[in-house]
Amino acid sequence: MKADTPSALNCFVVGGAVRDRLLGRPLHDRDWVVLGETPARMQARGFVPVGNDFPVFIHPNSGEEYALARTERKSGIGHQGFAFFAAPDVTLEQDLLRRDLTINAMAQTIDGQLIDPFNFKADLDARLLRHVSPAFSEDPLRVLRVARFAAQLADFGFTLAPETAALMRAMVETGELNSLTAERVWQETHKALSCNHPARYFEHLRAVGALKILFPEVDALFGVPQPEKYHPEIDSGRHTLLALTASAHLTQNPDIRFAVLCHDLGKALTPPDLWPRHIGHEARGVAPATALCERLRVPKATKELALLVTAQHGRVHQALDMRPATLLDLIESLDGLRRPERMNDALLACHAD
Repeated sequence: MKADTPSALNCFVVGGAVRDRLLGRPLHDRDWVVLGETPARMQARGFVPVGNDFPVFIHPNSGEEYALARTERKSGIGHQGFAFFAAPDVTLEQDLLRRDLTINAMAQTIDGQLIDPFNFKADLDARLLRHVSPAFSEDPLRVLRVARFAAQLADFGFTLAPETAALMRAMVETGELNSLTAERVWQETHKALSCNHPARYFEHLRAVGALKILFPEVDALFGVPQPEKYHPEIDSGRHTLLALTASAHLTQNPDIRFAVLCHDLGKALTPPDLWPRHIGHEARGVAPATALCERLRVPKATKELALLVTAQHGRVHQALDMRPATLLDLIESLDGLRRPERMNDALLACHAD
């Protein structure tokens, strides 16, 4: 069945597509909000329902998402504890006010006219990440989303509004993040690792106290010194984020970038009386890297690469000085004869270190 075109509906482009058009970023897809309709009428128009919690539909021809305008009310704990109200009389302004950040709370008509009833474009022009309303604090997932937007929009110089940072810190302190599921944390993290500046995600999480809750193994690296001769940045946490930034220049593969994030976790377990040296940190790092992967339910292939890099990166850095038999042993340890592609991924991660 052929569905109606947008011109047959009272609908508007909303969210990231509007933001990205104003920033001059490439548009990959558009989300629409529809006014004055019901689920039954949308299906009668040929749209395919896909939303379990609230009325969302897919256009069968374009594949774009159409959601009925709605409001939200906190009804339980965590990011899923919301009651949604969608009805034909919900206005565009009401729908925009339920959104997370001001830069995501503008709309656009079919012919490209900006609809900005609350002058939120001022924050976009000022490159500010600011929450729309105090209701932001009702959804702990938004802490991760803001950090991810900081990574995604880093090329445009966006900074976090002080009041939004304070609200995020308060959410962390009240334990709101404890209700997040592993799947949602990994989903946002994977998106952040796919951005041009993935380190910004972890920097912002640390700035609001969320890193020690969600990634305690990574947070534990900060304040742990390394030999200045090899690591002028000295701090192990800082080194990890610099290596992550380097990996983003080398590859777009989020699995490799995640392996870089994990590679030095063992340094947090070095006894302080042995600092700044970290002999054996590669083997020590396998346990915290495993714990991180299992807690976040990281996909098997991603986990395997992270553990491989964690365990072997020290030996890889010594490869040029190895005898042929020792080098062959390293290649076998990297499973390079059987899986050369994964060995190449591991070597690329080590190159970023």
